[in-house]
Amino acid sequence: MADLETFRAETRAWLEKNCPPSQRVPAEEFEDTCWGGTKWKFVNQEQKDWLDVMAERGWTAPEWPSEYGGGGLSREEAKILTQEMARIGARAPLFSMGLSMIGPALLKYGTEEQKRQHIPNIVAGKIWWCQGYSEPNYGSDLAGLQTRAEDKGDHFIINGQKVWTSYANLADWMFCLVRTDPDAAKHAGISLVLFDMNQPGVTVKPIRLISGKSPFCETFLDNVRADKNQLVGEINRGWEIASYLLTHEREMIGNMGQSTAITKGLHEQAVAQVGLDNGVLADTGLRSDITRWTMDDMAFQLTAERIGDETKAGQGTGAASSMLKYAGTENNKRRHELLLGIYGTQALAWEGEAFKGGQMASQWLRTKGNTIEGGTSEIQLNIISKRILGLGEK
Repeated sequence: MADLETFRAETRAWLEKNCPPSQRVPAEEFEDTCWGGTKWKFVNQEQKDWLDVMAERGWTAPEWPSEYGGGGLSREEAKILTQEMARIGARAPLFSMGLSMIGPALLKYGTEEQKRQHIPNIVAGKIWWCQGYSEPNYGSDLAGLQTRAEDKGDHFIINGQKVWTSYANLADWMFCLVRTDPDAAKHAGISLVLFDMNQPGVTVKPIRLISGKSPFCETFLDNVRADKNQLVGEINRGWEIASYLLTHEREMIGNMGQSTAITKGLHEQAVAQVGLDNGVLADTGLRSDITRWTMDDMAFQLTAERIGDETKAGQGTGAASSMLKYAGTENNKRRHELLLGIYGTQALAWEGEAFKGGQMASQWLRTKGNTIEGGTSEIQLNIISKRILGLGEK
Protein backbone atom coordinates (compact mmCIF):
# COMPACT_ATOMS: atom_id res chain seq x y z
CA MET A 1 0.00 0.00 0.00
CA ALA A 2 2.87 2.37 0.76
CA ASP A 3 4.29 1.78 -2.70
CA LEU A 4 0.89 2.53 -4.27
CA GLU A 5 0.54 5.74 -2.28
CA THR A 6 4.00 6.78 -3.43
CA PHE A 7 3.01 5.99 -7.00
CA ARG A 8 -0.17 8.05 -6.59
CA ALA A 9 1.73 11.08 -5.28
CA GLU A 10 4.28 10.88 -8.08
CA THR A 11 1.58 10.39 -10.71
CA ARG A 12 -0.45 13.32 -9.40
CA ALA A 13 2.56 15.62 -9.50
CA TRP A 14 3.54 14.47 -12.99
CA LEU A 15 0.03 14.96 -14.40
CA GLU A 16 -0.27 18.41 -12.84
CA LYS A 17 2.99 19.38 -14.53
CA ASN A 18 2.46 17.77 -17.92
CA CYS A 19 -1.27 17.82 -18.76
CA PRO A 20 -2.01 20.98 -20.80
CA PRO A 21 -5.00 23.17 -19.84
CA SER A 22 -6.94 22.45 -23.05
CA GLN A 23 -6.72 18.72 -22.31
CA ARG A 24 -8.37 19.10 -18.88
CA VAL A 25 -11.89 19.71 -20.17
CA PRO A 26 -14.32 17.10 -21.57
CA ALA A 27 -14.30 16.51 -25.31
CA GLU A 28 -17.23 18.05 -27.16
CA GLU A 29 -16.37 17.40 -30.80
CA PHE A 30 -14.99 14.30 -32.52
CA GLU A 31 -11.72 16.15 -33.14
CA ASP A 32 -11.27 16.79 -29.41
CA THR A 33 -10.41 13.11 -28.94
CA CYS A 34 -7.12 12.23 -30.60
CA TRP A 35 -7.16 9.14 -32.84
CA GLY A 36 -3.59 9.48 -34.12
CA GLY A 37 -2.36 8.10 -37.42
CA THR A 38 -0.69 9.74 -40.40
CA LYS A 39 -3.88 11.56 -41.47
CA TRP A 40 -4.85 12.97 -38.10
CA LYS A 41 -4.95 16.78 -37.82
CA PHE A 42 -4.31 17.95 -34.26
CA VAL A 43 -6.74 20.63 -33.10
CA ASN A 44 -3.88 22.45 -31.37
CA GLN A 45 -0.29 21.95 -30.28
CA GLU A 46 -1.37 20.98 -26.77
CA GLN A 47 -3.29 17.96 -28.08
CA LYS A 48 -0.12 16.76 -29.82
CA ASP A 49 2.05 17.51 -26.79
CA TRP A 50 -0.32 15.55 -24.53
CA LEU A 51 -0.20 12.52 -26.83
CA ASP A 52 3.59 12.69 -27.16
CA VAL A 53 4.34 13.01 -23.45
CA MET A 54 1.91 10.25 -22.46
CA ALA A 55 3.12 7.94 -25.24
CA GLU A 56 6.74 8.48 -24.24
CA ARG A 57 5.83 7.27 -20.75
CA GLY A 58 3.80 4.38 -22.18
CA TRP A 59 0.65 5.67 -20.50
CA THR A 60 -1.49 5.56 -23.63
CA ALA A 61 -1.42 1.80 -22.93
CA PRO A 62 -0.48 1.74 -19.24
CA GLU A 63 -0.80 -2.01 -18.65
CA TRP A 64 0.94 -3.16 -21.83
CA PRO A 65 4.48 -4.58 -21.55
CA SER A 66 7.18 -1.91 -21.39
CA GLU A 67 9.35 -3.92 -23.82
CA TYR A 68 6.90 -2.92 -26.58
CA GLY A 69 6.49 0.68 -25.44
CA GLY A 70 3.63 0.20 -22.97
CA GLY A 71 3.56 1.54 -19.43
CA GLY A 72 4.18 -1.80 -17.73
CA LEU A 73 1.87 -0.82 -14.86
CA SER A 74 0.03 -3.22 -12.62
CA ARG A 75 -3.77 -3.23 -12.58
CA GLU A 76 -3.71 -1.29 -9.29
CA GLU A 77 -1.29 1.31 -10.65
CA ALA A 78 -3.35 1.71 -13.82
CA LYS A 79 -6.44 2.33 -11.68
CA ILE A 80 -4.59 5.05 -9.81
CA LEU A 81 -3.54 6.65 -13.09
CA THR A 82 -7.18 6.65 -14.26
CA GLN A 83 -8.32 8.14 -10.96
CA GLU A 84 -5.71 10.87 -11.00
CA MET A 85 -6.52 11.77 -14.60
CA ALA A 86 -10.20 11.97 -13.67
CA ARG A 87 -9.35 14.18 -10.69
CA ILE A 88 -8.03 16.93 -12.97
CA GLY A 89 -10.45 16.18 -15.81
CA ALA A 90 -7.66 14.99 -18.12
CA ARG A 91 -8.73 13.57 -21.45
CA ALA A 92 -7.44 10.24 -22.68
CA PRO A 93 -4.45 11.16 -24.85
CA LEU A 94 -5.40 8.60 -27.50
CA PHE A 95 -8.46 6.64 -28.55
CA SER A 96 -8.05 4.00 -31.23
CA MET A 97 -8.92 0.51 -32.41
CA GLY A 98 -5.22 -0.15 -32.10
CA LEU A 99 -5.45 0.24 -28.34
CA SER A 100 -8.85 -1.35 -27.83
CA MET A 101 -8.83 -4.17 -30.39
CA ILE A 102 -5.92 -5.23 -32.59
CA GLY A 103 -3.26 -4.35 -29.99
CA PRO A 104 -4.57 -6.80 -27.36
CA ALA A 105 -5.00 -9.44 -30.09
CA LEU A 106 -1.38 -9.04 -31.22
CA LEU A 107 -0.14 -9.27 -27.65
CA LYS A 108 -2.01 -12.56 -27.27
CA TYR A 109 -1.72 -14.14 -30.73
CA GLY A 110 0.89 -12.18 -32.67
CA THR A 111 4.44 -13.20 -33.53
CA GLU A 112 7.36 -11.44 -31.90
CA GLU A 113 8.02 -9.72 -35.24
CA GLN A 114 4.43 -8.44 -35.40
CA LYS A 115 4.54 -7.18 -31.83
CA ARG A 116 7.74 -5.25 -32.39
CA GLN A 117 6.50 -3.82 -35.69
CA HIS A 118 3.03 -2.73 -34.61
CA ILE A 119 2.71 -2.36 -30.83
CA PRO A 120 5.12 0.60 -30.40
CA ASN A 121 3.36 2.43 -33.25
CA ILE A 122 -0.03 1.80 -31.62
CA VAL A 123 1.22 3.13 -28.28
CA ALA A 124 2.65 6.23 -29.96
CA GLY A 125 -0.51 6.87 -31.99
CA LYS A 126 1.38 6.71 -35.28
CA ILE A 127 -0.99 4.31 -37.03
CA TRP A 128 -4.79 4.52 -37.34
CA TRP A 129 -6.31 1.05 -37.61
CA CYS A 130 -9.70 0.10 -39.01
CA GLN A 131 -11.60 -3.18 -38.76
CA GLY A 132 -12.56 -5.26 -41.81
CA TYR A 133 -15.30 -7.53 -40.47
CA SER A 134 -18.87 -6.93 -41.68
CA GLU A 135 -19.81 -7.46 -45.32
CA PRO A 136 -22.95 -6.83 -47.38
CA ASN A 137 -25.45 -9.55 -46.37
CA TYR A 138 -23.06 -10.74 -43.65
CA GLY A 139 -23.27 -8.32 -40.73
CA SER A 140 -24.47 -10.17 -37.67
CA ASP A 141 -23.79 -13.44 -39.53
CA LEU A 142 -20.09 -12.66 -39.55
CA ALA A 143 -19.00 -16.26 -40.13
CA GLY A 144 -20.66 -16.11 -43.56
CA LEU A 145 -18.11 -13.61 -44.88
CA GLN A 146 -17.08 -14.04 -48.53
CA THR A 147 -13.96 -11.86 -48.93
CA ARG A 148 -11.30 -14.20 -50.32
CA ALA A 149 -7.55 -14.33 -49.74
CA GLU A 150 -5.65 -16.35 -52.32
CA ASP A 151 -2.31 -17.84 -51.31
CA LYS A 152 0.50 -16.54 -53.54
CA GLY A 153 3.47 -18.04 -51.74
CA ASP A 154 4.92 -15.22 -49.67
CA HIS A 155 1.73 -13.14 -49.73
CA PHE A 156 -2.05 -13.20 -50.11
CA ILE A 157 -4.13 -11.47 -52.76
CA ILE A 158 -7.44 -10.27 -51.30
CA ASN A 159 -10.68 -9.60 -53.16
CA GLY A 160 -14.04 -8.66 -51.68
CA GLN A 161 -16.00 -5.93 -49.96
CA LYS A 162 -16.36 -4.77 -46.37
CA VAL A 163 -19.07 -2.46 -45.06
CA TRP A 164 -19.62 -0.32 -41.94
CA THR A 165 -15.84 0.02 -41.76
CA SER A 166 -15.46 2.77 -39.17
CA TYR A 167 -13.17 5.59 -40.34
CA ALA A 168 -11.65 3.54 -43.15
CA ASN A 169 -11.20 6.82 -45.01
CA LEU A 170 -8.75 7.96 -42.33
CA ALA A 171 -7.07 4.63 -41.55
CA ASP A 172 -3.50 3.60 -42.33
CA TRP A 173 -3.88 -0.17 -41.79
CA MET A 174 -6.73 -2.68 -41.61
CA PHE A 175 -7.08 -5.88 -39.59
CA CYS A 176 -9.26 -7.96 -41.86
CA LEU A 177 -11.13 -11.24 -41.70
CA VAL A 178 -10.78 -13.19 -44.94
CA ARG A 179 -11.75 -16.63 -46.17
CA THR A 180 -8.62 -18.65 -46.88
CA ASP A 181 -10.34 -22.02 -47.35
CA PRO A 182 -13.65 -21.68 -49.25
CA ASP A 183 -14.41 -25.39 -48.88
CA ALA A 184 -14.17 -25.47 -45.09
CA ALA A 185 -17.13 -25.33 -42.70
CA LYS A 186 -18.68 -21.94 -42.04
CA HIS A 187 -16.65 -20.97 -38.98
CA ALA A 188 -13.50 -22.64 -40.30
CA GLY A 189 -11.34 -21.53 -43.19
CA ILE A 190 -11.24 -17.93 -41.90
CA SER A 191 -8.01 -16.06 -41.22
CA LEU A 192 -7.06 -12.65 -39.81
CA VAL A 193 -4.58 -10.63 -41.85
CA LEU A 194 -3.15 -7.12 -41.60
CA PHE A 195 -2.46 -4.87 -44.56
CA ASP A 196 -1.59 -1.31 -45.50
CA MET A 197 -4.62 0.71 -46.65
CA ASN A 198 -2.43 3.02 -48.74
CA GLN A 199 -1.97 0.68 -51.68
CA PRO A 200 -3.56 0.18 -55.11
CA GLY A 201 -6.80 -1.77 -55.02
CA VAL A 202 -8.19 -0.27 -51.79
CA THR A 203 -11.23 1.96 -52.48
CA VAL A 204 -13.12 3.62 -49.64
CA LYS A 205 -16.52 5.31 -49.88
CA PRO A 206 -17.95 7.02 -46.75
CA ILE A 207 -21.57 6.27 -45.80
CA ARG A 208 -23.60 9.30 -44.73
CA LEU A 209 -25.72 8.60 -41.64
CA ILE A 210 -28.98 10.17 -40.46
CA SER A 211 -26.92 12.22 -38.01
CA GLY A 212 -25.23 13.95 -40.94
CA LYS A 213 -21.86 12.36 -40.15
CA SER A 214 -19.93 9.73 -42.11
CA PRO A 215 -17.92 7.60 -39.67
CA PHE A 216 -18.79 4.38 -41.54
CA CYS A 217 -17.51 3.41 -44.96
CA GLU A 218 -17.78 0.85 -47.71
CA THR A 219 -14.37 -0.65 -48.47
CA PHE A 220 -13.67 -2.39 -51.78
CA LEU A 221 -10.64 -4.70 -52.03
CA ASP A 222 -9.41 -5.50 -55.53
CA ASN A 223 -6.23 -7.60 -55.66
CA VAL A 224 -4.97 -6.13 -52.39
CA ARG A 225 -1.70 -7.53 -51.08
CA ALA A 226 -1.12 -8.78 -47.54
CA ASP A 227 2.30 -10.26 -46.79
CA LYS A 228 2.38 -13.67 -45.14
CA ASN A 229 4.21 -12.26 -42.13
CA GLN A 230 1.05 -10.20 -41.47
CA LEU A 231 -1.08 -13.30 -40.88
CA VAL A 232 -2.14 -13.23 -37.20
CA GLY A 233 -2.26 -16.66 -35.61
CA GLU A 234 -2.62 -19.83 -37.65
CA ILE A 235 -4.02 -20.06 -41.17
CA ASN A 236 -7.74 -20.96 -41.20
CA ARG A 237 -7.94 -20.47 -37.41
CA GLY A 238 -8.97 -16.83 -37.43
CA TRP A 239 -12.40 -17.31 -35.90
CA GLU A 240 -10.95 -17.74 -32.42
CA ILE A 241 -9.06 -14.44 -32.79
CA ALA A 242 -12.12 -12.76 -34.29
CA SER A 243 -14.18 -13.77 -31.27
CA TYR A 244 -11.49 -12.47 -28.93
CA LEU A 245 -11.43 -9.18 -30.80
CA LEU A 246 -15.21 -8.89 -30.60
CA THR A 247 -15.08 -9.00 -26.80
CA HIS A 248 -12.76 -5.99 -26.84
CA GLU A 249 -14.85 -4.19 -29.45
CA ARG A 250 -18.01 -4.61 -27.39
CA GLU A 251 -16.30 -3.31 -24.27
CA MET A 252 -15.04 -0.29 -26.25
CA ILE A 253 -18.48 0.48 -27.71
CA GLY A 254 -20.11 -0.01 -24.33
CA ASN A 255 -17.86 2.69 -22.88
CA MET A 256 -18.62 5.20 -25.65
CA GLY A 257 -20.05 8.49 -24.48
CA GLN A 258 -18.73 8.19 -20.92
CA SER A 259 -16.67 11.40 -21.18
CA THR A 260 -18.70 13.48 -23.61
CA ALA A 261 -19.01 17.04 -22.32
CA ILE A 262 -22.50 17.56 -23.69
CA THR A 263 -23.95 14.86 -21.42
CA LYS A 264 -22.05 15.74 -18.25
CA GLY A 265 -24.00 17.08 -15.33
CA LEU A 266 -27.51 16.06 -16.37
CA HIS A 267 -29.00 17.26 -13.09
CA GLU A 268 -27.24 20.63 -13.30
CA GLN A 269 -28.46 21.13 -16.86
CA ALA A 270 -31.97 20.16 -15.82
CA VAL A 271 -31.93 22.68 -12.95
CA ALA A 272 -30.78 25.41 -15.33
CA GLN A 273 -33.58 24.64 -17.79
CA VAL A 274 -36.48 23.61 -15.54
CA GLY A 275 -35.69 25.27 -12.21
CA LEU A 276 -36.18 24.22 -8.61
CA ASP A 277 -39.28 23.75 -6.47
CA ASN A 278 -38.62 23.73 -2.71
CA GLY A 279 -34.99 22.92 -3.36
CA VAL A 280 -35.55 20.01 -5.76
CA LEU A 281 -35.95 19.75 -9.51
CA ALA A 282 -39.37 21.12 -10.39
CA ASP A 283 -40.22 18.37 -12.91
CA THR A 284 -40.78 15.27 -10.76
CA GLY A 285 -40.87 12.89 -13.72
CA LEU A 286 -37.58 14.20 -15.06
CA ARG A 287 -36.08 14.08 -11.58
CA SER A 288 -36.99 10.40 -11.26
CA ASP A 289 -35.63 9.60 -14.73
CA ILE A 290 -32.30 11.31 -14.04
CA THR A 291 -31.98 9.55 -10.66
CA ARG A 292 -32.76 6.18 -12.20
CA TRP A 293 -30.26 6.76 -15.02
CA THR A 294 -27.56 7.90 -12.56
CA MET A 295 -27.97 4.74 -10.49
CA ASP A 296 -27.83 2.55 -13.61
CA ASP A 297 -24.72 4.36 -14.82
CA MET A 298 -22.98 3.89 -11.46
CA ALA A 299 -23.87 0.19 -11.55
CA PHE A 300 -22.44 -0.05 -15.06
CA GLN A 301 -19.16 1.62 -14.03
CA LEU A 302 -18.74 -0.68 -11.02
CA THR A 303 -19.58 -3.77 -13.08
CA ALA A 304 -17.06 -2.76 -15.75
CA GLU A 305 -14.40 -2.33 -13.07
CA ARG A 306 -15.20 -5.74 -11.56
CA ILE A 307 -15.02 -7.47 -14.94
CA GLY A 308 -11.75 -5.70 -15.61
CA ASP A 309 -10.32 -7.04 -12.36
CA GLU A 310 -11.54 -10.55 -13.19
CA THR A 311 -9.98 -10.35 -16.64
CA LYS A 312 -6.68 -9.20 -15.20
CA ALA A 313 -6.82 -12.10 -12.75
CA GLY A 314 -6.99 -14.51 -15.68
CA GLN A 315 -10.69 -15.31 -15.55
CA GLY A 316 -11.30 -13.84 -19.01
CA THR A 317 -14.05 -11.53 -20.24
CA GLY A 318 -15.98 -13.86 -22.53
CA ALA A 319 -19.72 -13.30 -22.71
CA ALA A 320 -19.53 -10.56 -20.08
CA SER A 321 -18.41 -8.23 -22.88
CA SER A 322 -21.92 -8.59 -24.34
CA MET A 323 -23.33 -7.48 -21.00
CA LEU A 324 -21.09 -4.39 -21.02
CA LYS A 325 -21.89 -3.65 -24.64
CA TYR A 326 -25.65 -3.92 -24.12
CA ALA A 327 -25.79 -1.96 -20.86
CA GLY A 328 -23.32 0.71 -21.96
CA THR A 329 -24.95 1.51 -25.29
CA GLU A 330 -28.49 1.40 -23.95
CA ASN A 331 -27.49 3.69 -21.06
CA ASN A 332 -25.81 6.06 -23.50
CA LYS A 333 -28.99 6.15 -25.61
CA ARG A 334 -31.08 6.92 -22.52
CA ARG A 335 -28.61 9.63 -21.50
CA HIS A 336 -29.15 11.50 -24.76
CA GLU A 337 -32.89 10.97 -24.61
CA LEU A 338 -32.84 12.61 -21.17
CA LEU A 339 -31.15 15.63 -22.73
CA LEU A 340 -34.03 15.88 -25.18
CA GLY A 341 -36.39 15.87 -22.22
CA ILE A 342 -34.37 18.59 -20.50
CA TYR A 343 -34.06 20.94 -23.47
CA GLY A 344 -37.27 20.07 -25.31
CA THR A 345 -37.54 21.43 -28.85
CA GLN A 346 -34.27 23.32 -28.38
CA ALA A 347 -32.45 19.98 -28.40
CA LEU A 348 -33.68 19.28 -31.93
CA ALA A 349 -32.16 22.44 -33.44
CA TRP A 350 -29.95 21.48 -36.35
CA GLU A 351 -28.24 24.76 -37.14
CA GLY A 352 -26.96 27.84 -35.38
CA GLU A 353 -24.00 28.71 -33.20
CA ALA A 354 -26.09 28.63 -30.03
CA PHE A 355 -26.78 24.94 -30.66
CA LYS A 356 -23.24 24.14 -31.82
CA GLY A 357 -24.40 23.19 -35.28
CA GLY A 358 -27.02 20.74 -34.08
CA GLN A 359 -24.55 18.81 -31.95
CA MET A 360 -27.10 17.64 -29.41
CA ALA A 361 -29.51 16.27 -32.00
CA SER A 362 -26.69 14.73 -34.03
CA GLN A 363 -25.20 12.92 -31.04
CA TRP A 364 -28.64 11.64 -30.03
CA LEU A 365 -29.11 10.15 -33.50
CA ARG A 366 -25.61 8.65 -33.39
CA THR A 367 -26.41 6.69 -30.23
CA LYS A 368 -28.83 4.58 -32.26
CA GLY A 369 -25.87 3.24 -34.22
CA ASN A 370 -24.03 2.33 -31.00
CA THR A 371 -26.73 -0.24 -30.24
CA ILE A 372 -26.23 -1.81 -33.68
CA GLU A 373 -22.46 -1.80 -34.31
CA GLY A 374 -20.47 -4.63 -32.79
CA GLY A 375 -23.63 -6.75 -32.63
CA THR A 376 -27.14 -5.42 -32.05
CA SER A 377 -28.69 -5.17 -28.59
CA GLU A 378 -30.97 -8.07 -29.49
CA ILE A 379 -27.99 -10.28 -30.32
CA GLN A 380 -26.25 -9.29 -27.08
CA LEU A 381 -29.37 -10.28 -25.12
CA ASN A 382 -29.35 -13.68 -26.85
CA ILE A 383 -25.70 -14.18 -25.88
CA ILE A 384 -26.35 -13.10 -22.29
CA SER A 385 -29.36 -15.38 -21.96
CA LYS A 386 -27.51 -18.43 -23.31
CA ARG A 387 -23.93 -18.00 -22.10
CA ILE A 388 -24.37 -16.15 -18.81
CA LEU A 389 -27.86 -17.08 -17.59
CA GLY A 390 -27.87 -20.55 -19.15
CA LEU A 391 -31.40 -20.16 -20.50
CA GLY A 392 -32.53 -22.68 -23.10
CA GLU A 393 -30.12 -25.36 -21.88
CA LYS A 394 -31.47 -28.85 -21.31
